[in-house]
Amino acid sequence: MSGRPYFTKDTFRFIKDLKAHNDRAWFAANKDRYEDHVKVPALRFIEEFAPILKKISPHFNASPRSLFRIYRDTRFAKDKSPFKTHVGIQFRHDVGRDVHAPGYYLHIEPAECFTGSSFEMSGERISRAPRGFDPEHPLVEDLKWKDFIAGCSLPDSFITSPDLPKELAKLFVAGTPFMEFLCKAVEVPF
Repeated sequence: MSGRPYFTKDTFRFIKDLKAHNDRAWFAANKDRYEDHVKVPALRFIEEFAPILKKISPHFNASPRSLFRIYRDTRFAKDKSPFKTHVGIQFRHDVGRDVHAPGYYLHIEPAECFTGSSFEMSGERISRAPRGFDPEHPLVEDLKWKDFIAGCSLPDSFITSPDLPKELAKLFVAGTPFMEFLCKAVEVPF
């Protein structure tokens, strides 16, 4: 670990500015800021977090592919803003080919940072018991989840701390029982 923060106030300032000026011309004029304050620090963080993650589980990967692209796919979206106004980092399971596989996640956005691995459940739900299940089943509320997302809100100061890898690892370790459950449910090793 380098002892210096990966992300800084400049990271958050860039994201705020991008949110206010979400167009290709502004981004082109500020691409150096993106590289210096978002992409390069994120890739450095991912590289240095990789050995820590392997100690949590050898089946989750930290690689340059962990960093989500800044560009939005707007082909079918009503919102045609070309850029994402957050930083998404996902550490996917080694058998996962998409974002729907088990994985740990870090979301960086001014005043809306969070991690995905444990704590408060969220995600889409269906309104009734799934077909074939008794509506009076004792776990019917759990059966209504369409996806299983468990997360924890984080202050911006968590993200700008030089101890980010160590502190994030603590949260991921706390979410290990949930992640083990998800892996078992889709029959992949934890």
